[in-house]
Amino acid sequence: MSYQTFAQVYDAIMDDSLYERWGHFVDQQLNNNGQKLLELACGTGALAVTLKKRGYNVTGLDLSPNMLSLANERALSAGVRLPLIEGNMLDLSEAGEFEAVTCFSDSICYMPNENAVLDVFKEVSKILSSDGTFLFDVHSTYQMDEIFPGYMYNDQSEEISFLWQSYSGEERYSIEHDLTFFVYDKGINLYERFDETHKERTYPLEAYCDMLGKAGFTSIEVYSDFGDSEVKKESVRWFFACTK
Repeated sequence: MSYQTFAQVYDAIMDDSLYERWGHFVDQQLNNNGQKLLELACGTGALAVTLKKRGYNVTGLDLSPNMLSLANERALSAGVRLPLIEGNMLDLSEAGEFEAVTCFSDSICYMPNENAVLDVFKEVSKILSSDGTFLFDVHSTYQMDEIFPGYMYNDQSEEISFLWQSYSGEERYSIEHDLTFFVYDKGINLYERFDETHKERTYPLEAYCDMLGKAGFTSIEVYSDFGDSEVKKESVRWFFACTK
């Protein structure tokens, strides 16, 4: 799949309005003082560019060189400078020091187990300056148990169509998303098919708080609705604001 095609596919399954809502959450917690900020799992750079335009000194980190290439193209098109690091959030030893670290779009849920999640929290703690802030979101257990199983979504345009189906995974509070894309190729005047499976896993709220405490975070606040509401039983996503 070419970079251009991949960008089409990635952007097709993302709601652009979410980037402004994540930006709003960051502003709520950081008061927009131009902090030096590392965005983990930055992907194609849409949120990193949004945060940069809001005044933060942003660096993006992602495991995928393809994603980083797209993020660089996006930054250039937006006319902003966006340093990028190819790296794994499980090892941030070469990333430097930051006043804030963010990890949104449930990227933590792609970690395979609790040990890996704890390792990420410890790595983030190491690179945060004194009184630094860690902001992230995850799927709630309610989302995994009640919303995702059996979920189906289809969408199409002239250039791309995709099918999304979710079903329960093998582990408790886990889910698997089967994604099928049909992307129009002008060169051959046909649609090419691409298939992906995404596996995600979450944990009870108390488990996240316990892991954050073990990683050295002393203040842990949890919200729903991008920081605008308190956590309820039916909250589908939890938003964390943690201070070292």
